Amino acid sequence: MKGLKYILAGILFGIVMSKSEAISWFRIQEMFRFQSFHMYGIIGTAVILGTLVTYIIKKYKLRDYQGNPIVFTPKEKSVPRYLIGGTIFGLGWALTGACPGPLFVNIGHGYWAFLVAVGGALAGTYFYGLIREKLPH
Repeated sequence: MKGLKYILAGILFGIVMSKSEAISWFRIQEMFRFQSFHMYGIIGTAVILGTLVTYIIKKYKLRDYQGNPIVFTPKEKSVPRYLIGGTIFGLGWALTGACPGPLFVNIGHGYWAFLVAVGGALAGTYFYGLIREKLPH
């Protein structure tokens, strides 16, 4: 019962992603072809909301669910790192028609082919964990 609020948050996330059509491969294809503003509006809203929430967390020194302070540690900026990571992420998004969150929402809708994409994402994450120490960060 302790994790019920996280399950409910996940269900709410799925409903919002579904109703906003953010899980639609057609909407994602439109975005990558610059044919529609729909997905850019969703992503822009998420960026603005994330910025606002981060500001509130910093201003009011909010704590996590265990009472620990939430700390934002600046990372070393590395243009090649962001370019390579963003390119890999974008290619995966374009090839599957979904970014990681909506993959699970699509499975919930019964689009079982997305199990292949989830399997690939899990395998990629596992492989990254194996070679992480050998990569320049």
